[in-house]
Amino acid sequence: MNKIRFTFLGTGAADYPEDFGMAKNKFDKDVRRASCVLINNQFLIDCGPHVLESLKIKSCSPYKNTKIFITHTHSDHYNQKNIEDIVKKAHFPVKIWCRRDASIIKISDTEIIRMTEGKKYFFGDGFSVIATDANHDEKSFPQHYFFNFSGKKFFYACDGAWFLTRSYYLIKDAELDMIVFDTTCGDYLGDYRMAEHNSIPMIRNMLPSLRTINAVTSKTKIFLSHIAPSLHKSHKETCRIVKQDGMIPAYDGLDVFL
Repeated sequence: MNKIRFTFLGTGAADYPEDFGMAKNKFDKDVRRASCVLINNQFLIDCGPHVLESLKIKSCSPYKNTKIFITHTHSDHYNQKNIEDIVKKAHFPVKIWCRRDASIIKISDTEIIRMTEGKKYFFGDGFSVIATDANHDEKSFPQHYFFNFSGKKFFYACDGAWFLTRSYYLIKDAELDMIVFDTTCGDYLGDYRMAEHNSIPMIRNMLPSLRTINAVTSKTKIFLSHIAPSLHKSHKETCRIVKQDGMIPAYDGLDVFL
């Protein structure tokens, strides 16, 4: 089959700038928009305040995004106006996927899929997804996603700190091709956000265990996203810091092929 294309449309946390200045109409590795991933120009993970701008910069049509997966309802991940704009001009009916109890506003001509945790949903062509609850603000109805694209396995874990037990065992023996970690906090110890967000040392602690259970292997691409610029060094310096750990800091506009 053809390779699966993952496009990081945004890799930042909620501390994005009000004005992108010189980066308004282009991507800059040190200017991060709200985190969002586009898969094969069809599956959109999160639809925050910058998604339409990012799609335009990347020359991707927003109206082919017929499946929108909401990780949680915080405003940097869930923007009702932008979803409505996509729905109005979409080439096909749009399905919005979310946690079973999420406060998602119904939009005309859409279908809301309230996902049962641990249930596998199929799309055809060998594509499937499983949702699992995340360790984040419970009032935002957080969940992570485990995708399988004809044998290519991808776990998206933004937002959320560590993993819940059932998430940990969901990816046991998965031999993931790619994992994306929430990395809101930087390369330091001690942060009040540790119950909702990861730091680089927290991910360093997780990786050996994930390797022990065969979730992460030598083939797994390990990406960092949801990076808070105010809590991290520059992109170049962050790359240097995590290189020995086998981690790759994502940046806005990055394409990854599996």
